Formats: sequence, structure tokens, C-alpha cells
Amino acid sequence: MPYVVTRSCCADASCVLACPVNCIHPAPGEPGFGQTEMLYVDPRTCVDCGACTTACPVDALKPHTGLTEAELPFLALNRAYYDDHPHEDRTPMAVVPPQRRTAPGELRVAVVGAGPAGLFAADELLRYPGVTVTVHDRLPTPYGLARAGVAPDHQDTKRVARLFRAVESQPGFSYRLNTEIGRDLHHEDLAREHHAVVYAVGAATDRRLGIDGEELPGSASATAFVAWYNGHPDHADDRYALDGERAVVIGNGNVALDVARILTADPDALARTDISDRALAALRASRVREVVVLGRRGPAEAAFTLPELLALAALDTVDVLVEGPPADAPESTDPRAGVLAELAARTPVPGRRRIVLRFRTRPARILGDDRVTGLTVERTGPRADEDAETIETSLVLRAIGYRARPVPGLPFDETTGTVPHEKGRVRPGVYVAGWIKRGPSGFIGTNKSCAQETVSALLDDLEAGLLTAPAGDGPPAGGHPDAVGLDGWRAIDARERAEGDLQGRPRVKIVDREALLAAARTGHRPQRTARLFRG
Repeated sequence: MPYVVTRSCCADASCVLACPVNCIHPAPGEPGFGQTEMLYVDPRTCVDCGACTTACPVDALKPHTGLTEAELPFLALNRAYYDDHPHEDRTPMAVVPPQRRTAPGELRVAVVGAGPAGLFAADELLRYPGVTVTVHDRLPTPYGLARAGVAPDHQDTKRVARLFRAVESQPGFSYRLNTEIGRDLHHEDLAREHHAVVYAVGAATDRRLGIDGEELPGSASATAFVAWYNGHPDHADDRYALDGERAVVIGNGNVALDVARILTADPDALARTDISDRALAALRASRVREVVVLGRRGPAEAAFTLPELLALAALDTVDVLVEGPPADAPESTDPRAGVLAELAARTPVPGRRRIVLRFRTRPARILGDDRVTGLTVERTGPRADEDAETIETSLVLRAIGYRARPVPGLPFDETTGTVPHEKGRVRPGVYVAGWIKRGPSGFIGTNKSCAQETVSALLDDLEAGLLTAPAGDGPPAGGHPDAVGLDGWRAIDARERAEGDLQGRPRVKIVDREALLAAARTGHRPQRTARLFRG
């Protein structure tokens, strides 16, 4: 097989379009596009031209001869996809669907939310002549979870920012960052100055456990913990109990694996990433040696993806163990089965930090008086009748899912945590995209097909004459004086990357809001530092 997709990718489909022989699937318009964990190269038809790897914005494609030992499982994974999905009847990529045309100056759209969903929506809109898009966000920086959610040791995934920089560079694009809708501007302001408003505000809160002791110091959400180590300004001053030898993460999705990996990582390795300097200092002083990852159900129902499990299994400085008898293993048809079986057979190396994947276990109560000292857990499934057990720990992080907040003026379904819609249309002139539309599911690339559906509904309404013309001639004049535009964001970005260059890092994040605003206003010439940040 000449080329191989080596991890969860952005599913942007740049590689699909670049491939001259249509050997990368699922492609746009095919079942599974935007929903599968990754794309796959067909070994039977790949001609080894390398066009895909040149087009890939996150460097996920490699020639088979360039795979590392940890990446070798992806060779079989790519091949196995085509055993189940032959894709014999392939539509030639040269077939282009009919394109809509809009008149110059006819369509002005406000997008609320500068994460992947909002920027993919902007990109879809700007494909049409005469469209202008202003993207709003309450933070001074864009990119949402691509900046503040992707783990710092996954720098390859963060390269999706290349796509977003290309979106920002298009004519008709503008930012209005550091602007909170409902405080600095209101929906009525946006509706008055635009034909349509697209809400792509994501899911900013986490789900609760609903057990005793959840409010104790030392019990926190993984959502906030991830934001802290990624330098989110809302969490720059957070503190976490890292003075015990064990931490427990409740949940077994990709976020739980990320948190476990960061808690056990070598701080010197993290110092070469874009992790927050404050988090790096805390992790250098951390006494955590073991992280237990709890899942209520068995391995077959685990929410983590195969690429993330493979990345965990490839760690060579941390023991990754699986707790449970062979009956707890997933069915053999689950491609994760072999990885978990191999992990379960490993012998721990004395002195190493460890991550323990523990299944069929639910939290019953968090223990402690003035802070967390332990967690009472109960078995589920076949061993549910066993006595409760106490795990000693000073830190409990819940990673059981994100949840969206209601958007003022829009209907909200409390059960699903989404805004009711029809293919993204809430009502003519008001639309949703991303997690506020479909719930916290999918991958970065899922937002692309999601945005395409929403923009299609918006353009349908435009063609039907259902959109109200703006009352003004330009973008909203309201808001506060510290709103950050595209030039301001570029100044922040340039300063962070310049500081990173001096320290051998991708960037050094500015984590304080006021410092971000200062960088946006004036730029900054970095001062040379003598060594990597050591706390």
C-alpha cells in the first residue's frame, strides 16, 4: 500500500479532491463521510503519486515505507476498511454539482462562534460571489476547541489551523472577537445588520455526575482541566490537586484518554508543545504516578476511537494496563479488541507512571471532608453484586460529555442540549451549525458536512425571498472598544509563534485576557530567552 491515513484526520476532504484516481473514501456525498473516525486509502488503486499528502493540512497521510512502528497498525486498518466497503461504483471526481450564484453585495451573514463549525460555515458561504461574513466570538482568539481542546501532544491535529488561516484570508471575511452576544451585542443588532445569523456556539459546559461529594475541592470537570492546560483565558488561574499519587478520570471517551496522557506525560516532552506555561509548571511539580480511567460499560461500548487507543498503546514511557477478566474484552469484530488484549497482556515496568483502563465500574460517591480523599465505586454488568470499593485519590475529573447552554431568543431542547432545527434552519434568517445543532458528536471534519447542510438551507431561504434585507450598510457599529478584528488576531498569533520559535515550541500561548488584548492592539517584539520554560 503506497500511502496510508495514520490517525483521526480533519476529514476536510482536501486529499480526496487531490487524488487523481479517487482512492480515498468515504468521499463527500458517500455514506459515512464526516462520521467515520478517519478517511482510508484503497491499497488496490493508489498509484503512489503523493498528491494526497501534499494536500493534507494536518500531515495525516504517509507512504507505507515511512510509517513508524507505532503507526504500522494503520496499514491494516486502511486495508480492512475496503474489505467491508469496496466502493466499486465510484463517481468520477470531475463531476461537479450545479453551483448557486448570488448577486454582488446581496448577502451579509453573521456567524456566532469562531470554532471549527463557525469557520467551516464561513468557508461554505464565501464560496459564493457577493457574500460577506463576520465571525463573532466572546474570546479574543478564534478556533474554539481546535485551539483550547486538542491535547498539546497532538500537534499534528492542531495543524487544522492551516485550513482556518486560509478561510480568514478570503475576501469578504472579517472577525469581531472578544465580543459576547447577549452582552456586547445582541441578536437584534446582528439581525438588523445582516441577512442571516448562524449560531455555531458549541457545547461549553460539561455533564454532571449527580453523586455526593461532587462539589468537593479536588473534584472537577475534564472540560475545565483541558481548557486549563491549553491556556484558555477563562481557566488561566485554575488550580488542581496534583499532590497525590493517583488521579481518577470518570468516562472513557477521547477526552478521558487525553487527560490521562497529559497527567502522566514527561514534562520535558510537554515543554516542546504549546501547553500553557502555568499548567506545565504545575505538572512539573505533580506527584501523580497513576491515572485510573473508569468506564461504566464494557470495552465494546467505550467511546474512545481506535486511533486514540492506538496512540495510547504506543506510549513508550508510560505503562498502559487494562483491568478486568477476558470476559470484559470487546467482541472480536471490534478492531479495538486486539489492541486491548495486547495491553491486558503487558507486564508493568517498575517505576513507570501508569494509566489503568478499568471497565464496568461506576462512581457512587466522592469521599472527603474539606477536599477529595477517595472515590467509592461499584461494579456493573456481570459482577454488579460485588461489594463497593474505595479508590484512594486526591483528584477526580469527570469526562462524561459536553453540554450546550441555551441561546437567548432561540428554542432549546433540554433533553438533547440542542436547538431544534430543520437541516440547520431554526427559522428563516436564523440557523445553527456544529454541536449546538447536532450535540457533542463527531470529529473536527464532521463540522464541514454539518456546515454545508446549514448553508444550503440558508441559501434556499435566500432564493425563496425569505430573508430580510439589512437595515444598515455595514457591520454592527455597537459593542465595546476592545473588540478584536482579523488584524488583532494576526498580531496575537504572530507574537505567540515568534515566542515559540525562540523556545523551540510551536507557540507560547498568551493566557490572560488583558495580555491578549494588549498584543492585539500593539503587537510585540519577543525577547530572546535563555532556555525552555521550567516553571
